[in-house]
Amino acid sequence: MEFIKPDINIDFVGRRKFAFTLSLILILIGLAALIWRGTSLFGIDFAGGTVVQLRFSSPTNADKIREGLKPIGLDRSAIQHFGGEGENVFLIRTDVSRAKLANLSKEVKDNLERIYGENTVTVERLEMVGPKVGKDLRQKALLAIYYALLLIAIYISWRFEQKLMPAAIMAGALFLGVAGLREVGMSIPMLIVAALVITLVCCWFLKLKYALGAVSALIHDVMITVGAFAITNKEFNLTAVAALLTIIGYSLNDTIIVFDRIRENLRKGRRREFAEVVNDSINQTLSRTILTSGTTLAVVTALFILGGGVIHDFAFALIVGVVVGTYSSIFVASPILIAWEAKFANTRVRATAKR
Repeated sequence: MEFIKPDINIDFVGRRKFAFTLSLILILIGLAALIWRGTSLFGIDFAGGTVVQLRFSSPTNADKIREGLKPIGLDRSAIQHFGGEGENVFLIRTDVSRAKLANLSKEVKDNLERIYGENTVTVERLEMVGPKVGKDLRQKALLAIYYALLLIAIYISWRFEQKLMPAAIMAGALFLGVAGLREVGMSIPMLIVAALVITLVCCWFLKLKYALGAVSALIHDVMITVGAFAITNKEFNLTAVAALLTIIGYSLNDTIIVFDRIRENLRKGRRREFAEVVNDSINQTLSRTILTSGTTLAVVTALFILGGGVIHDFAFALIVGVVVGTYSSIFVASPILIAWEAKFANTRVRATAKR
């Protein structure tokens, strides 16, 4: 089925400078929000502490709940409504860890029922994560995202360019670089940033143009999605990490479709500008892109609206990721190929002219 004819000719490539500017603005806004929120962005999975989910038999508010928690020292906790409208469910988050969760559950219930009455409060969930466990989970989550990007770079190099040796050199450089930086005591977040920079530099100098475009687009998608979490005041937890890994896979699939068509058109042997080939390839796959992204977006939007509080943040991340991932396949990954080709094509021309 084709809603858009394959011979359509929208000038996507001509708008790449505007797209790069828009992406840069979105990333900077997201980074500013991340710096502003700091460690408050992390959920209990990564920050440690205790979370209590309560259901009340009648409507209430955070101030009244805080008053009831004051005798047990939880009045400074973060209290927020959870679930849809009409649901009297609240989450209480505190950085205090209690050794005996059963006692804490009883204390919370007893103190609140002194205000609300007996059998009016139900403790639906009580979780505690120690600070060391939270730190370990945070580091492993960052490493999971990084290794996903690294393996994708190696796969793309083999899939589109059949360059296993340069890919192996890049993997070796990363291994030695990361090992050296860990020896000097670099923190995990800075280590990931340094490793990603090494990956992009290796892709550039080893002339792995498809890997460079794909990895740059994926980094772009992850940064904007995490920035959206910070801007909308959502917490970053293991569910968010699962959503990011899902987004990486989805965005990569979309990028591969466009790259595959670019390679097919290049093999036809007709003498055309590389930018023209890229633009034609994007237009030829546009119908498939809209159908796939549209149906996926419809499903995750339904999850976001109807799925309830438990899956709300996961669905939100997927909505942002699907939109940004589709955008990056067209306006980030493909234009990077054009920039690479322009750089090295000019170099080849100059080298030939000197002979």
